[in-house]
This record gives sequence, structure tokens and C-alpha cells, in this order.
Amino acid sequence: MTHLTEHTAAPPAESLVQGGRSAALATAFVRGGVAAGLGLGALAVLVTAAWISSPYPDSGPGEALHTAAGLWLLAHGVDLIRTDTVSGLPAPLGVTPLLLMALPAWLVHRTARSILEPYPEERAASVAAVTAVCGGYLLVAAGVVLYSASGSLPADLLSAGLWLPLTVGAFAALGAWTAAGRPLPRQEHAAVALRSVAPALVVLPAGGAAVFGASLVWHAGAAQESFAGLAGEWSGRLSVLLLALALVPNAALWGTSYGLGPGLALGTGASATPLGLSGDPAVPPFPLLAALPGEGPGSWAHWAALAVPCVAAVVLGAGVGRSARSWTAREAALTAMIGAWACGAVTALLAGAAGGPLGAGRLAAFGPVWWQAGAAAVLWCAAVGVPVALGVRAWGLRGTNPAPDVRAGAWAETWAEPQPAVRAPSLAQAAPVPLAVGAPSDEDDGEAGGEGGGGGGEGDSYDDDSYDDDGGFESYDFLPAAWEPALPNPVLPNAPLPTPPSAAATPTPPPTSTAPPSTPPSMPPVAPPAPPEGDAQ
Repeated sequence: MTHLTEHTAAPPAESLVQGGRSAALATAFVRGGVAAGLGLGALAVLVTAAWISSPYPDSGPGEALHTAAGLWLLAHGVDLIRTDTVSGLPAPLGVTPLLLMALPAWLVHRTARSILEPYPEERAASVAAVTAVCGGYLLVAAGVVLYSASGSLPADLLSAGLWLPLTVGAFAALGAWTAAGRPLPRQEHAAVALRSVAPALVVLPAGGAAVFGASLVWHAGAAQESFAGLAGEWSGRLSVLLLALALVPNAALWGTSYGLGPGLALGTGASATPLGLSGDPAVPPFPLLAALPGEGPGSWAHWAALAVPCVAAVVLGAGVGRSARSWTAREAALTAMIGAWACGAVTALLAGAAGGPLGAGRLAAFGPVWWQAGAAAVLWCAAVGVPVALGVRAWGLRGTNPAPDVRAGAWAETWAEPQPAVRAPSLAQAAPVPLAVGAPSDEDDGEAGGEGGGGGGEGDSYDDDSYDDDGGFESYDFLPAAWEPALPNPVLPNAPLPTPPSAAATPTPPPTSTAPPSTPPSMPPVAPPAPPEGDAQ
């Protein structure tokens, strides 16, 4: 009965790996396909509704479904090929509306997280479940790629084979990480760097959105004119408005790259930076693109965009400095550098997703250049974040004595010079007692032993420098035992009473008896051997 109870109460992780592994993986595979179908269906409903509401549709429902399939693939980072161009030549379309990516990303993330939440500690189950979810999702995506090939927006096969697995796998792995409780590296410096870089990565797009929004308000007239010129009926304007909303995250990252310094590529050979607009831009008419700066050198309003990466670097450095109070300055600086590189890597990834080709020829490059934006983020965070981290650390340590580092203490103990041991004074030093020892000695040794109370025995002698002319010891030779309780002077057998202070000037001759006072009565007295000549006790 006990064995049956233990087998029934097995943890869910064991049931996934042993007994229910096949069923759980099959469920994950199916749920991955369902997640892909939900995202595709939602987008198909939206496109079909726009087609129905159009007063003059130039295609049938089949073309609307092909358009929905192309947009769904574009939301995963796949480049599309436009075949209905004015010149008749196919043109690539690779600018992904990032808000459109939010729905499939959330579906994949939620599916992987819900499957792995009962098994947060099982790594083998996590890898297998993520693989199964991605497999089911990519199976549906492969069908969509084949279906879009017969429409006006077919997918680029090379781009589909590269970006579809990477995008789906990244969001599924993020869901598994969330199901595990969002663990950070066990190494303290790396964990602090990642925690500090998270708010900096929020400040960068938020500041970029503020920069782009301010420019759009400044060019509101041009944006309104462009919006009215694209469509005349309300259904067309609604479609343009939805597309503009889907590109809002892209616009925030455009403003971020502009504030970082590298700016935006407005076609081949043209770029917009805070220093000004260079080259001949080639951009299509669109309301959001009306916010781009005009020709000529930049002014103070354009240079104000440089405050965005500066603030993000300060946030990063402050986060590291608050956690580095018990570290050395070198460790704090290295941690801030790790955060700078992490911020640069994420910025480069987001900048690459926010741009892409809008067509052929001069429109082959539009948006941020990913490696330039990433390198600029690293430079900003290193140049500003590292000094801020050191300053915040120093400010937190003001007026306090920080606890020594364990490693630094071990290093100091290893390399420090050995210190002499300090011995507590003995009872004889605390209360000097004259000893009546019959050891043979010269006249000076006898006086020191009789008068000082601490000499007379073998190995207990004092230098002439430490015995002054008045018969007493100097201050540095006599250590008071203030921490010991006052004890009466011990009286040894056959020992004379202590000499009163008044008689200190008159030296007392040493006793003539050679028998040691501590010899028991039953044993014959034995005289100690005479020391050799010239040997100072």
C-alpha cells in the first residue's frame, strides 16, 4: 500500500520524462500548430474586413487571403517580393511592422510557457517541449509559404528558411525561460549587469519615441497632407491608419538610432543624423516619414536627441553602482562594461528588425544600420555608464567603512608580513616578587634579582639600560596587568619579605644558601651548576 501511494504521488516532472513523455510532446506539437493558426486567422479576419469595407475592391477574396498570408510571414521577419510594381520588376519588401509581430510572438511565448509551467526544473523536458512547439508552428508556416507563392506577395525562400525558425525558436525559448521563473546567471556580476541593462533598454526606445513624436508634431502639417493624399475614402484611410500604428515601434527605434548618432539610412547614399541630412533621400510618401528632418545642417533641437542615450547610460551606471558597494572599483567598472555590451547587442538586434528594404535600387536600404546602432550604444554606455557606476559606488561608501572583501582579505593575509605575537604579562610582571634563589651570579645580577623582584633566576635578567640609578625599572620595561584581577603576592618557602620602598637605595646581598627553595624536604639539596664565565643571564 505504501509503495502504491509513493508511485501515485510522483512529481509531474517524472511523469513527463518517463511515463507521459510521448503524449506531452504530441500535445506540445499540436498546440504549436494551433498557435500559428490563431495568429494567421486573426490577421486574415482583419484583412478580409478591410477588403469587404472597400468600396472599389480590385481583387477577389482569394487575393485578400494571399495578402493576409504575406503579412503574417512579414510579421515573422520574412522578406516579401512585390510583383505588382509600376516597372513590372519584382521589388523586395523587408520592413517588418513590429506591432504586427507582437501577436505571433505572444502566442508562441504563451504556448511554451503554459506547457512547461508544471515542470520548471526539468531541463530535458524544456528542450523537448520547445522543440515540439516550434515543430508544430513551423509546419503550419511551411504551408503558408507555399500558399503565398501563388499570390502577389510571395515570400523570399532564403529569408523564410532563415528568419522563421530563428524568430519562432527565440520566442519559444523566452516562454520556457519565463516558465522557469526568469532565472539569471549565478555569477553575481553578470546578474547585476543584466538587471541594470533592463531599465536602460526601456529608456532607449522610450526616448526614441519621444524624439520621433516631437518631430512628428513639429511636421504635423506635412504628415496630415501625406495622410490625406494616400486615400480618399474612409476605409482606405482606416487601412493607412492601422499600418501607421503597426509601425509605431519601428518609429521609436528610428528615433533611438537617430539619438545614438548613426542616424537613419534614407535610401542608398543618404542618411539623417543629428549633424544634418546628407545625400538625396528616396522615401515614399507616408505620414510617419514626414517626421524626418529636412535638408541642411542640424540645429540645437536635433542635437537634443543625444540626451536619450546619455540618460540610458546614466540609468545603467546607477543600477550597477548601487549593487557594487561591497565590490572593488575594478569589479564595478567591469560589470558596467558587461552591461554596455549587453545593451549594444540588444540594440543592434532591435535596429536590424526595425529596418530593411522598401524596394529595389535606391530603396534597397531604409532604417537604422544595425551594427552602427549597436556600436554606438556600447560606446555611450561605456563612456558614460562606467564613470557613473564608480561615482554612485563612491557616493554610497561616503562616511562608512565598507566591509572588506573575502577575497581581498585572503590576499592580504597571504602577502602580509608576519606580525610578532603579543603576550600578556605574567603574574610576576603584574606584581613583582623578589625570589630567594641561591644560584651563583655576579654582584650586578644579584642586585637586579634582589631589588627588582623579577630577576635572579636563570634566563630572567635585565639590561643595565633598563635599570635606572634609583633601583627601579623604566616605564617601557614594566607592563601593568590592568586586565587581570589584583592578586596577593605569593610567598615562596624560605623567601624573604619584599623590600620596602625606603630601603630600595640600600642593596641587599644575595643569600648564601645554594639550596633551591622549591626542593622538597625528602630530597637532598642539589646545587645548580655554575654558569660559565662571561655568560650573562
